[in-house]
Amino acid sequence: MFGIGMPEVLVIMAVALIVIGPAKLPELARSLGKGYAEFSRSMRDVRKGFNDMTSDFEEEREIITNPTRVIEKTFESTFAIKDEEGEKKTDKPAAEKPPEKKA
Repeated sequence: MFGIGMPEVLVIMAVALIVIGPAKLPELARSLGKGYAEFSRSMRDVRKGFNDMTSDFEEEREIITNPTRVIEKTFESTFAIKDEEGEKKTDKPAAEKPPEKKA
């Protein structure tokens, strides 16, 4: 935690106890905890917004940096759709001839 060890934390707590006093120390600790939680929440929101914004531009970056790959993907998806349509047509069994009657 910020390169501060346990002895340093104890010294800081002792100084805070002397300067602030035992009556207001819990109130100060509560306020610091709420402030830290709000700061963490804000940082998480900023990070999420930044990640969302950068992910929105991934496809555009791909188009700009590698246009041939985008064309290949388009052809692959087109051929995959045609293959699926072809499979659907061939999946049906051929019509069977009705049995011949013996006279």
